[in-house]
Amino acid sequence: MLAASSTYYEHSMSAVSFILRTQRALRVSPGQILLQAHRHHLSIKPSPSRTSATMANIHTPIPNLKLNDGNSIPMLGYGTGTAWYKSGDESKIDQACIDSVKLALKLNYYHQDGAEVYKTETELGTAIKQSGVPREKLFVTTKVITNISDIPSALKASLKKLQLSYVDLYLIHSPFFSESKEEHQQKWRDMESLKAQGLAKSIGVSNYLPEHLEWILESCNTPPAVNQIEFHPYLQRTDLIKYNKSKGIATEAYGPLSPITKGQGGPVDDVLASLAKKYAVNPSEILLRWCIDQDIVPITTSGKEQRLSDYLRAMTFKLTPKEIQMINEEGSKKHFRGFWTHKFADNDRR
Repeated sequence: MLAASSTYYEHSMSAVSFILRTQRALRVSPGQILLQAHRHHLSIKPSPSRTSATMANIHTPIPNLKLNDGNSIPMLGYGTGTAWYKSGDESKIDQACIDSVKLALKLNYYHQDGAEVYKTETELGTAIKQSGVPREKLFVTTKVITNISDIPSALKASLKKLQLSYVDLYLIHSPFFSESKEEHQQKWRDMESLKAQGLAKSIGVSNYLPEHLEWILESCNTPPAVNQIEFHPYLQRTDLIKYNKSKGIATEAYGPLSPITKGQGGPVDDVLASLAKKYAVNPSEILLRWCIDQDIVPITTSGKEQRLSDYLRAMTFKLTPKEIQMINEEGSKKHFRGFWTHKFADNDRR
């Protein structure tokens, strides 16, 4: 017979480890163990750190953030750049990218973030088509910079690769194509025209600083709905975030997991570990939630199903204001920028 406290098994062992340990100790079969557990009303629960992910992707929806144009954006996006970025021939199809996007869609990552410069729009479009997910469920973003000289033609080329008639969000990928205010204003008029034609439901920018946004806002009819920037505890960009909010511009964050990836090893490690233990999640989910609780939309990626499932646990809890402040304070002790480093001085935290 198994004589043990059910509380011990509920809180100290996963179902698998319980069975394996008991089997080794008593030399009985797993079936006998389960039978005895049933007879003695023992509750054998899997550990939350491994099951929350599975439950999250089934039962936990990704919330939306309302944009200044009335449209809504899912508050967690799947990125098709970074790990999937092609440095070579765009015509060579990356099947791994297609499979990963399909996996993400299966897990309800309906917010898909692409760009012409990633050279993966064909893969994204193929995955969307093969997934069978209805268009109305999707929120698809792409960006223009390579063909910034002709934005209308650039979007039409992107739509062809994506096999879509419109995108939900179209972004100018960076402001660094020109230092001319007039040219920026003209490019924005091109963006407004695409929105008016219904080819882009929402329009926005990426990597823009306040001075660049001021140029647009000075003459636009439709302000940017989104500014997508690098954002994480080691690059908090407080002034830019405040500026975006003051103008009604939503902030999206790329590189949100940088403190545990490209910029790993630093002052936020301990607070992330402590909060991860409290909420029975991983540090990655704490970082995603830290963004979401500040009304910032994180974009992340992975080709691993377990990791993508884990990320969805960020939807199952909420950080307290004090916990957000703890991350802010520890993060401010280190400066790390992972992208566009050639455009900023080493100590520039904008």
